[in-house]
Amino acid sequence: MANSAVPGAITALLTILRASDQLEDVTVIDGPPTDDVATEDILVVGWSPQGEAAAELVQNFNAAGARTRDEDFNLTCHIDCWSGDFDFPALRGRVFEILGVVEQELRATSTNPTAPNLNGAVLWAHLTRGVLQQSTNEQGIRAGLAFTVSCHARL
Repeated sequence: MANSAVPGAITALLTILRASDQLEDVTVIDGPPTDDVATEDILVVGWSPQGEAAAELVQNFNAAGARTRDEDFNLTCHIDCWSGDFDFPALRGRVFEILGVVEQELRATSTNPTAPNLNGAVLWAHLTRGVLQQSTNEQGIRAGLAFTVSCHARL
């Protein structure tokens, strides 16, 4: 019996995002970046530069008898884009374009009917919050978006 759906949900989300044709030019990373990704568009599952937890979870009994439990959890994710110029509107647009792909990959479609449940890892998953950050230096500008994928599972 699984004691948490978090590990499987992270793996499933990474699999879905890495398989997306629309994210071919985005580096999808599991956990904190370990290489120099300063000039790449990156999408990270399980990390945010603000130091937030990779995942936060809460469990409760599903019903009397304690045979099953419900688990609600949030997966911390982050999009980071860099530009060698100073066009914030274009860079913000790129960050939200990537977020739109993530959101679309989490929706059920005729070709991917199990997307909202991360291919069976959870009962449902969806985007619930985001925080946009922008910065500049002499090499150009960065835009980052920390976002949360909230999930519900039955254990």
